[in-house]
Amino acid sequence: MQTTVTSKGQVTIPRDMRQYLGLQQGMAVTFTAAGDHIELRPAPLPRHVIGSGFGLIKSPLAGVQADFDVAQLDMDAP
Repeated sequence: MQTTVTSKGQVTIPRDMRQYLGLQQGMAVTFTAAGDHIELRPAPLPRHVIGSGFGLIKSPLAGVQADFDVAQLDMDAP
């Protein structure tokens, strides 16, 4: 696959490559010079993010509206 470097030094990663690597908009990547070529990899997640697990699994309830008042539940707790 071939792409062109823009005047700002940007390149477009082909869709097949993005899908293969699991790259999504806003994700960080690392570039490494390896002889006469460049290696591109998804940037590793910081350890505190991996350790907490926060954000790794999307809630099946995302976007679902509750029909109760969460604040009231907290007040009713013993």
